[in-house]
Amino acid sequence: MNLPTRKLHDLGQSIWLDNITRDMLTGGVLRRYIDEYSVTGLTSNPTIFDHAIKNSSAYDVAIAARRKLGVSGEQLLFDLMLDDVVQAADLFHSIHARSNGVDGWVSIEVSPLLAHDAETTLAQARQLHGRAGRSNIFIKIPGTVEGLRAIEEASFAGIPVNVTLLFSREHYLAAADAHLRGVERRIAAGLNPAVASVASLFVSRWDVAANAKVPGDLANRLGLAVAQSTYLAYREFLASPRYQRVLNAGGRPQRLLFASTGAKDPKASDVLYVEALAAPLTVNTMPEGTLQAFADHGRLGAVLPIDRAASDALLAEFAGIGVDLAQWAGSLQDEGAKSFVRSWSELLGVIAAKGEALEQSQ
Repeated sequence: MNLPTRKLHDLGQSIWLDNITRDMLTGGVLRRYIDEYSVTGLTSNPTIFDHAIKNSSAYDVAIAARRKLGVSGEQLLFDLMLDDVVQAADLFHSIHARSNGVDGWVSIEVSPLLAHDAETTLAQARQLHGRAGRSNIFIKIPGTVEGLRAIEEASFAGIPVNVTLLFSREHYLAAADAHLRGVERRIAAGLNPAVASVASLFVSRWDVAANAKVPGDLANRLGLAVAQSTYLAYREFLASPRYQRVLNAGGRPQRLLFASTGAKDPKASDVLYVEALAAPLTVNTMPEGTLQAFADHGRLGAVLPIDRAASDALLAEFAGIGVDLAQWAGSLQDEGAKSFVRSWSELLGVIAAKGEALEQSQ
């Protein structure tokens, strides 16, 4: 089948699923997405696991069994998440091997409670990477100021990192610089510099924030403008002499990943961000509904243009009506981190309540 998803894959952009549930894994749904929709990776986050565990009984047996062993709280939560992530990583193993480690990745996030704690973030990243025991698992670390220090150290330690919660060109450049510093330190230390990484730029949340405050002709355009500006920075950074030296020494390019690509505005096309952000050597991680919609009626036109003048002009138009991009990016990152904390806290409560109910029913 020559579906739009296949055409996007052949263009050179990796399609990853932004969702995971145990039912999806055991029921063969993820396997079908791999075979039919050219899905080559998967991302998760605290909100995704919150929905997965809260809305399914598939985790009940595991919750009950671990509680009998005295496991609870975050330890139990990470056990459940790792079970799913490892199973998904095994499904993508052949893609990972075939692409020589470029694709076939699955992501799991450190505790969002650590977004501003570099040392504990690094310690947990090491622990999760070791416990997972798979070569194709990314550890997600937020691109906060404190997270950047952990990203550099994790990259130096050879831990594959998915840098999350990036909202601007400047956020991306800071994250890319942190990863590259870690790799450069590996080269200086005589270590293998081929440490995989992606930098995840959140797109649609810009438009959620902007649409009620901008004229109608600018609705659903800010996210794409920021994405295009960031893509330009990405291409320029990869072409810089500094990056070329690292690549020549055996390093891997840290790919730009477009996240939050499900359209939130019901008046917008449900495949808006997928069609507009088609670009080689990048990743688009799609919510399940967006993946299905694009496979059904998506259309590919030109690839994302490298057009600084157009990008700068559109961003200047937003700035001209009072949109402070730097301030908004910081607020969106802070709000995103807090949202994950809320999901994490709620999820811990759901697991505790489920565990108690299961014990009482026995």
